[in-house]
Formats: sequence, C-alpha cells, structure tokens
Amino acid sequence: MNLSFFIASRYFRSKKKRNFINILSRIAMIGVAVGTMALIIVLSVFNGLEDLIRGLYASFDAPLKIEVVQGKSFEVSPAFLDSLEEVDGVESITEVIEDNALLKYGEDQMVVTMKGVTAAFLDEERFSKGYFAGEMTLGSEKKPKAILGRGVSFMLGMNPSSEFENLRMYYPEAPRAGTIDPSKMYNSGMLGYAGAFSVEKKFDDSYVVVPLSFAKELMDYGNKRTALEIKVDSGHSINQVKERLKKLLGARFTVKDTDEQHAGLIRAIKIEKLFVFITLTFILAVASFNIFFSLSMLAIEKKKDISVMLAMGATTKLIRSIYIKQGAIIAFSGAIVGLVLGFLICWLQDRFGLVSLGVASSVVESYPVKMIWTDFLWTSLSLIVITFFAAYRPASIAAKVNTVEHL
Repeated sequence: MNLSFFIASRYFRSKKKRNFINILSRIAMIGVAVGTMALIIVLSVFNGLEDLIRGLYASFDAPLKIEVVQGKSFEVSPAFLDSLEEVDGVESITEVIEDNALLKYGEDQMVVTMKGVTAAFLDEERFSKGYFAGEMTLGSEKKPKAILGRGVSFMLGMNPSSEFENLRMYYPEAPRAGTIDPSKMYNSGMLGYAGAFSVEKKFDDSYVVVPLSFAKELMDYGNKRTALEIKVDSGHSINQVKERLKKLLGARFTVKDTDEQHAGLIRAIKIEKLFVFITLTFILAVASFNIFFSLSMLAIEKKKDISVMLAMGATTKLIRSIYIKQGAIIAFSGAIVGLVLGFLICWLQDRFGLVSLGVASSVVESYPVKMIWTDFLWTSLSLIVITFFAAYRPASIAAKVNTVEHL
C-alpha cells in the first residue's frame, strides 16, 4: 500500500474519543454526500423535463420539417412530392398550410394558428402523448371539421353537443383597387367541430387543425404550401434521412428535426441546467470548506508527528501528499455515498413516482427523471477539483513544519 495513503487512512479512521477533528471530518463527508446527492437529483429532473418536453412537442410535430429559406410558402407538384417519397427512409409526407386566422363561434372570436394538413397527419398518432376528446377526423371535403386545442375550445366556450353552432374561419384577402365592400376583403369558411386536444400550452392555446383542402380554399393558395412534414421509417436514422433530404433539396430549403424546430426552448433548458449545475457546484464547494478546516486543524494537531516523520527522512512531498489524500478520502467517501443515494432516489422516483407534480395533469403525474452517465462524470470531476483546492493549502502548511521546534 502507498505510504502516504496508508497514513492518511489511519488519520481518517482514528477512533480517539472526543476528537473534534474527526467529528469535523465526518461532518464534511456528510456535507459532500448531501451536496452530491442533490446535484445528481436536480440534474436528473432537468433531463427528465427536457425529455418530457421533447416528447410532447414530438407528438404534435413531425420528426422532420421542410420549409423554404426565403419567403413564406413554396410551390409543390406531384413530381416534387414523388421525388421526396423516393428518398430512402421517408415513410409519409404531410402537406401543410399554416397561418394566423380569425376563428368565430357564436359571439366569441379569437385569432388562432390555423394548420391545414393532409390525411397523413392523423395517421401518424400526433396526439398519442397528450389528451384528446372527440372524433379523430377532419371530416370530408364538403363537410370539413376542425380539431381545436383545448385552450382555444375553452376560450370560445365550445359546446360539443350543440348541432346548431358551427365554427367560422376568416382570413384576410389582398384588397383590390377601388374595393370598398368590407366583405370583399376577407375569405371565410364554415367548419364542424370534431374534437379537442391537449399536448402543450403553446399548441393548446393557439392551434386549430383543419383539412388541407379547406385551408387551401380559404387562403387561395393553390399549389403553394408553407411546409412539408416528413415521417421517418422506424428502421432509419432521422439524421441520415435529414442529410439525404438536404442533399436533394439544396440551399433553397431547410430541413429541421424536432430539436431544431424548437431550438430556442431546448437551448433555454440547457442553459438553465448549466446554471443550476454551476450554482449547486458552488454549494458543494461551500460544503467542502469543512475539509479545509478539518485538515488545517489536523495539521496543527499533528505537528509533532510531522516533525518525527521529517526527522526520519520523510520528504515535504510525502507530507503534502498525506494531507491531500486525507482530503480526498473525506471527499470521495461522501461523494460515493451521495452518488449512490442520488441514483437510488432517482430510480425510485422513475419507478414509483414518489414525488407528484402537485397539479392535475393528463400527461404526467410525477416529476420525470432521467439519469445520464455524463452527469455523474461531471459531478465527480468537479468534486476532484474542489477537493484539491480545499486540501492544497493545509497540506502546504503541514509540509513547512519546523522539525527542531516541535521535537
């Protein structure tokens, strides 16, 4: 066994009664354990929330979305769509026309995001991870129906059982010169009510899904589309299919995956997680100050022992190594306990949902957690750095003991 480690471990396991230094070392170890456990738990919760948000958005958005780089819409043709369908890994294509419109029901009205889609939209189980009430249909070309976000449905005071009230959608039309009739300045269309969904607040409070034929006629779009949504075959990588589509489409179009479609939100979550990690690391550093104090007091108490070792031929490097390893033993003992406890608590939360969100939710009832090995790695590395700085100063003081004075 390494001599410095042997002596450090003897100091750590010392069983002298009423030894305040040993008590302080145990307190330091407990502080490190609690800080490490808290760091692992909080990071795992952030990972779980990030995964939950990704899943909710993915249940409404397609794995890949094609949009034009410049402008709002682009022309599509059967040949163009066929070329996309021939790309290896593309399972289906949903044509999309999306824009703001005015929706009216009875005396209530609000501006919504109208999303016109082809039938493939409903075949892709877009509302599988949320709440849905009503019929999963967009009606027919002659009798179109709309699927509303639950927030939109609530704001309009929808009564699903009423057969006498229909939805009416209004969209502004480019005015013609000399037109003074207000009715010529907008297009409108009637819709039946099919159902309501709840996926995520952003969608729930603004989106109304309608048939593509209805949106095309209302907006007078013809062959123009605002986006194409691609469903990727389960046996293919999304990134690989994305690269193939980019190569086919060229610089005129963008192909975005689900993270890129909501890049701002994902970036915000990652930044928040980073700042939480930094904050809790500082708390862990404060908890590690006890290591500094316990090693400083140990260096004072063991001056005579240090003098004897120096007189017997020990080097200052050995003395410094003893105290650094003493700090490492305290910190790593606490870290191992903290990592194990953090893992167990996260596992229990994931398995049994011990802590509830505290609000009624149809999507998730308890705090989601997801453990990632890199969180354990970065926590361990930050603890190594903190321990080194906490132990280095007391170790340097111990190595400068005057041998003659303390013998």
